[in-house]
Amino acid sequence: MLIKINKLQNNFDQSLEVITSQPDWFNFLKEVETFDFYHTYHYHSIAKSDNETPVLLKYKENDILIGIPLLLRNIPNTIYKDATSVYGYSGPISKNIHKGFDNRHFKKELINYFNKNNIVAVFSRLNPFIKNQNSILNNIGYLTKKGQVVNINIELDLETQKAKIQNRLKTYINKSKKKYSIRFAKTQEDIDDFVDIYYENMDRVGAKNLYYFSKSYFHEIFNSKNYQSEILLAIDNKTGTIISGSQFITTNKIVQYHLSGTKEKYLHLNPTKLLIDEMRIIATHKGCKFFNLGGGLGGKDNDNLFHFKSLFSKDFKDFYLWKFIVNKDIYDELVAKKGIDIKSDYFPLYRIIDDLNLNV
Repeated sequence: MLIKINKLQNNFDQSLEVITSQPDWFNFLKEVETFDFYHTYHYHSIAKSDNETPVLLKYKENDILIGIPLLLRNIPNTIYKDATSVYGYSGPISKNIHKGFDNRHFKKELINYFNKNNIVAVFSRLNPFIKNQNSILNNIGYLTKKGQVVNINIELDLETQKAKIQNRLKTYINKSKKKYSIRFAKTQEDIDDFVDIYYENMDRVGAKNLYYFSKSYFHEIFNSKNYQSEILLAIDNKTGTIISGSQFITTNKIVQYHLSGTKEKYLHLNPTKLLIDEMRIIATHKGCKFFNLGGGLGGKDNDNLFHFKSLFSKDFKDFYLWKFIVNKDIYDELVAKKGIDIKSDYFPLYRIIDDLNLNV
């Protein structure tokens, strides 16, 4: 479904449309300069919760095109809603945004839409590999730097890439190559094995509930025609057992290291390192541009997970969050009704108790 919100003419063509159907969403993605798999309708449809509705806000201003994918959700026991982004790296995508873009008209139409639909607050994780996101959202709420992500510069030749890998990591990779073989997951059974290993990994680290994606989530991503999802499996040469797996998703020459897991018995050599290194080589041969390993837990760039990823590369990219309080009076009222009297950067603050209970 596509709903036109506004249209102005007088040598100035401007409109804001709300896209909710897969065909219209797909057609819009064909118009913009680039996008990641996090921007697709398919990913939104499988990543959303039961109480969330995917929308793509399409803004047109002369030859400029902007799209913001969001998940709308009701605020319980009120007439209000808020909006958030899918798990991963989302934010606006665009066409013909030039340096010094004046976003005043865009901001006005966006706020009009949010107010007409009783949307109190908007949150989105941004994508470090999509251009102009900060310019588009400038002075619309606020942008906060959450941390950094690790990118392997796969535009370099393989030898140059290898030279940038930390020496101790190279040793681990070479040892793993002698013990393990690598192959792609091909069957539904392969995917189920990977999911079981992933769940075991989440149990071991005490992960929050939100990281326990359903089995259908994994199968739908793997079988999607909207992007290329690949799972690399590490096989123990002695037993033929699948002992580790990593999922990588490629869209428009952007490779995302999505999810992974290793059986506890094999953690000492950490075959995930071997799988990432193999994907580095594969992605380079494919002519991809970015290989995002992500950041640390919760977007941190100073924990053990970030340190592990940084052994592959020191090409760090800033990772931003977009937070926008549309209706401050209602926002403050919702916070007060929850009895929240703490200082926190959690957003929106009125959901902190519910979300923490859900995620524990």
